[in-house]
Amino acid sequence: MHGSREKAEKTQRLLTRRDALTRSGMGMGMLGLAGVMDSAGVLNQASAAAGYASPLSSRAPQFAGKAKRVIHLFMNGGPSHVDTFDPKHLLKKHAGKALPKDFQLRTERPTGAAYPSPFEFKKYGQSGIEVSELFKHTAEHIDDMCLVHSMHADVPNHEPSLMLMNCGEARLVRPSMGSWVTYGLGTENENLPGFVVLCPGFPIAESQNWQ
Repeated sequence: MHGSREKAEKTQRLLTRRDALTRSGMGMGMLGLAGVMDSAGVLNQASAAAGYASPLSSRAPQFAGKAKRVIHLFMNGGPSHVDTFDPKHLLKKHAGKALPKDFQLRTERPTGAAYPSPFEFKKYGQSGIEVSELFKHTAEHIDDMCLVHSMHADVPNHEPSLMLMNCGEARLVRPSMGSWVTYGLGTENENLPGFVVLCPGFPIAESQNWQ
């Protein structure tokens, strides 16, 4: 019994500082040590020698970028494209009438009659883009703007449409634009997320739109 106690005391005396950090506080001390060693370049040198590179390390794009910064305004519940920058003249033609079967998409409720925009549209700039009277001041700069009118969805409901716009898939959960940008370009910051979402309110499907 006396010999076992001496052996245990000897083992405790041989405990290294690294072992102590590993065993105490659920290993939080070891995490701190790893961060210090990484900042000092000790771990990076060993990793580089082993041929390892972080998949999130910053790297140059395939083509030189022209944009200095990007701000994506995700306006859940914003004004309809039909009332802003995308006039649908056929709605006036079929106003008050039931839509032809070829134009009806399956929804959880029956499709009603055609309802044209109550706002007037005018052509602006050298491009001649039609803009609603709601944005007559914005229309003065229409030649400096890019409008995409080719997007469409096969299900005209909010949830799949939001998923389609943010993740490229209306039904399955896919990575969002921020995830793809981080995957392609990496990040210069190893301690914070590669992209940040400021969300004052949750849209339909919530965080699936930006995961």
